[in-house]
Amino acid sequence: MDKSMLGDLDNLPEADKIRMSAMMDQLQIRDSLRMYNSLVERCFNDCVDSFKHKKLQKQEETCVQRCAEKFLKHSMRVGMRFAELNQGAATQD
Repeated sequence: MDKSMLGDLDNLPEADKIRMSAMMDQLQIRDSLRMYNSLVERCFNDCVDSFKHKKLQKQEETCVQRCAEKFLKHSMRVGMRFAELNQGAATQD
């Protein structure tokens, strides 16, 4: 959620605006952590084959890098698509 959305809440008292802003910040942090945890879990499960060494093997490291790049590119594309759809919906109103 975007703090610019608070402009739609002009009729609320200042204390409520501050609380809403804090709640939006918490939701953004929660969503970021969920995305990060999902990325770590997915790439770890896809790329790590054994626990024979303390460090990742070269092929595992390469796999994790590619997996993370794909995940982040996909997430950015989905975000851009939602923004496009949201902007299109706003212009239709």
